[in-house]
Amino acid sequence: MASKIPRCGQNTCVRPAGSAAEMKRAANKYVFKETAVPSDFNFFPKTANFKPLNENVPRKNVVAKVHKGPSTRYGQQSELKSHNQLLLEANEELQNNLTETQQKVAQLEQQYSDLQGTNADIQKQLKDCHVLLVAGNIDPVLGEKIGKTAQQNEDRQRDVVNVSQDLLRELRTFGDMATEQSAQLTDFQKTMKALTDSRERLVQERENFSLEVEEMEKALEEAEQLLLE
Repeated sequence: MASKIPRCGQNTCVRPAGSAAEMKRAANKYVFKETAVPSDFNFFPKTANFKPLNENVPRKNVVAKVHKGPSTRYGQQSELKSHNQLLLEANEELQNNLTETQQKVAQLEQQYSDLQGTNADIQKQLKDCHVLLVAGNIDPVLGEKIGKTAQQNEDRQRDVVNVSQDLLRELRTFGDMATEQSAQLTDFQKTMKALTDSRERLVQERENFSLEVEEMEKALEEAEQLLLE
């Protein structure tokens, strides 16, 4: 293929025929047009350099004894379950004691009510007997009328007084028993109130303990999740 570049000899250079304008137009025919090259095109591929995806994320210091995490958690859970079981047993025992105390209190209240009714009946009978004996001049032992003599009257009156005193003595004894029963009833009521307060405190402690157990379980799960990560 013949070159169109002018050849030059030793002393002279042969130029192609034509004017300078024609030569310029001929030269412009061989000017290469710029080809649009993408701005992100790379003629020399870079060497692959793999980096971790989380390069900017700070690394966490992993504890060496990771295998002890689950066992520690299970140990704490076992201890919490044991404590909860003890609370349940104490609550059950307290409930049984409270039930027995309530039954005893109900029995004492019934006995006290019966004693009050009996006491009222005895007092009424005593007054009626005393009135009848005095009005009818009757011997309470023999059931017969007292003689008209002064000695007989004195004897009969003395007997009536003795019987009345015996009845009054029995009435006082009965009153003392009723007072004692009332004191016991008061003590049992105080005991029942103390047991009720104790049971309420135990229920509150159990609720607080359950909340603490839930919080500890959540904390353990979060710690285990962090260890697994």
